[in-house]
Amino acid sequence: MVVPPLLLVACAAPTPAAQVEPPLSYPPVARERLLRIALAEWRDWGARVLDADGRPVPDPDPPEARPASFPRILAYWRALEDDEGAVARNRGLYRAALAGRPEGAALWREPFWSAAFISYVMRAAGIDRTEFPPAPAHATYVDAMIAAAQRFPTSAPFIPHDPATYAPRAGDLVCADRSAAPLPGWQARIPEAGRFRPMHCDIVVASGPGWIGAIGGNVQDAVTLTRFPADAAGYLLPRPPGAGLTWFAVFENRLGCLPPWPACPSATPRNPAS
Repeated sequence: MVVPPLLLVACAAPTPAAQVEPPLSYPPVARERLLRIALAEWRDWGARVLDADGRPVPDPDPPEARPASFPRILAYWRALEDDEGAVARNRGLYRAALAGRPEGAALWREPFWSAAFISYVMRAAGIDRTEFPPAPAHATYVDAMIAAAQRFPTSAPFIPHDPATYAPRAGDLVCADRSAAPLPGWQARIPEAGRFRPMHCDIVVASGPGWIGAIGGNVQDAVTLTRFPADAAGYLLPRPPGAGLTWFAVFENRLGCLPPWPACPSATPRNPAS
């Protein structure tokens, strides 16, 4: 397995996380559980599929606001140690929805729950917080994964790559920047680590000719599988104009691929100039 030159980057900027304990090596079943849980949640929401080139259609009855969805999203927030008041706020909105009061239509609209969804899948799969810290914001766990990869490049379970140099595979995380001035790559996040930046990450579950399928939470107010365009070699293509999202990182998932477990098939990063 090829390990990118993370140590060189680590010397250029301080590591933001204070992790001292080396990451644990997880058995292959952890990766299998992660994918199985993500797919099960997707099916529980109706197996919704979104073409990334399409435009969202406003839904007068958003799935997240339906009373039947209350326990689903509650479980995602409960996977965090700090839900930032999300549960207390939405318990009240759930009561309103059950009573038919208009304020119940705002159920689970705030705060955004996409990072809580990713955290839930990781925690339900049995990934401990040292290897993946659950967080209400994507930027928080992104910073932790980058820091762990810098400090423990041979044993970190998640390794960052630029989207132009690495073709994502099942179990990997694909992450996009939602800001007006998006990051050009994951290395650009290091100097600002610890500061909030709007992001969104999905879990890759499938791929086909010209597309990569990834499951994410709070996508069109549900857990949705999005088919992102890719080139013939499986590399993500830039997001279309007006998408509001710019790819900046693919986190290679090495769960079940590190000693003492057999190595997974290697993925050789390509030269971005090729």
